[in-house]
Amino acid sequence: MDYTIVGNGVAGIEAAFKIRERWGPEQASITVISDETDYFFSRTALMYAYMNKMRRRDLEPHDRQAYERQSIELVRDRVVDIDADDQSITLRDDGRRDFDRLLLAVGAKPRMIQWPGVDETDDGIVHLVSMQDLDECERLTWTTDEAVVVGGGLIGVELVECLRFHGVDVTFLVREPYFWPAGLHREEGEMIQQHIASHGVDVRMGEELAEVIPGSEGRVEAITTDTGEEIPCQMLGIAIGVTPRTDWLDSTTTPPSCGRGIHVDRSFQTDLDNVWAAGDCCEIDFGDETRVETIWYTAERHGRLAGLSMLGDDVTYDPPVFFNSSKFLDIEYTTVGTVADAPDGSKTLFRRMPDEEITQRIIVDEQDQVIGFNMLGSRWDHTILQQWIRERRPLDWVRDRLSNAQFDVEFGRVPLERMNEEIRRL
Repeated sequence: MDYTIVGNGVAGIEAAFKIRERWGPEQASITVISDETDYFFSRTALMYAYMNKMRRRDLEPHDRQAYERQSIELVRDRVVDIDADDQSITLRDDGRRDFDRLLLAVGAKPRMIQWPGVDETDDGIVHLVSMQDLDECERLTWTTDEAVVVGGGLIGVELVECLRFHGVDVTFLVREPYFWPAGLHREEGEMIQQHIASHGVDVRMGEELAEVIPGSEGRVEAITTDTGEEIPCQMLGIAIGVTPRTDWLDSTTTPPSCGRGIHVDRSFQTDLDNVWAAGDCCEIDFGDETRVETIWYTAERHGRLAGLSMLGDDVTYDPPVFFNSSKFLDIEYTTVGTVADAPDGSKTLFRRMPDEEITQRIIVDEQDQVIGFNMLGSRWDHTILQQWIRERRPLDWVRDRLSNAQFDVEFGRVPLERMNEEIRRL
């Protein structure tokens, strides 16, 4: 049985390892194809390579001999055609290959808008999603004094931090009235906004990119905003989200059904026989809704389950209680469950430590059962917070035990008794 996996991100590699757990090389051949890098790397760590805190080799979670030990063939190439009827793919450089079962784990690409001037700008517009993006950022940084970053989310603030690390003056354009309403409430968003500004960043809330101005040699020279102001820059970072990488499938012999992503059922099967999809590129049908989950942690889970499904196991994907963790420059961030999109009638317990950038937000539903957490400025064990949500614990019960979910860190725990507390209806 030949298992072919397109994409060597976390979903693709997790699927490959899961298949190999079941079948040895005598029973199954496994081929992983990607044109981005030779080996799987942790995409969430790109910023640390950009800031010289990690070598590129350190971004790889597995030793390079792991693939050889498990008889997983890695191919550096691009798939340009899929013929599911013939059970074959065509590679750009290496021609036709047959498969018995195929997984599309091709990830997502940066979202882009065709602002005026973009098509005339040949150089200086960057993202921070792929290894090639990192190459471009590093190439340009040494000849950049001023940069503009557009987009107030996690990737945007990472790019801002990297540029400031290298001494670049940064203007940060965020179209929302406060930082990242998709993930934060106003109190936390305004706190993060002020924290970013304290690092020497010109943060512009409620201001948008209007036009890109290239110089005589095609590199970005300036931009204008919707207020009419012109801001000089030699790098323009676009961080307005990602979108599933599916456009190339339209020209294939047998394209799978696609909407926002590649349509799959809860076993990650597409509408094509013997073809699966997983990770950031897929759109999962839950019956009453479809969902695209562009989070590293969920892609990891997708890959493992898709591998089992390709093996013939009975798989039904149930999304776990959502969580994510990151940093806003120096501020730790943990979010679990339902927060920014809490249903009507929910209440929130909000705490902030006086004179410090430390906050806690706990969301409860109309039955007083905890449904979400947003924790900033301290480190938390998301598995405990997830468990409390699954167990539908009441607010008072959680508040009394909240310290149990804190990690011990170098400088000790946050003294919860010093937190100012307010409960309000959302």
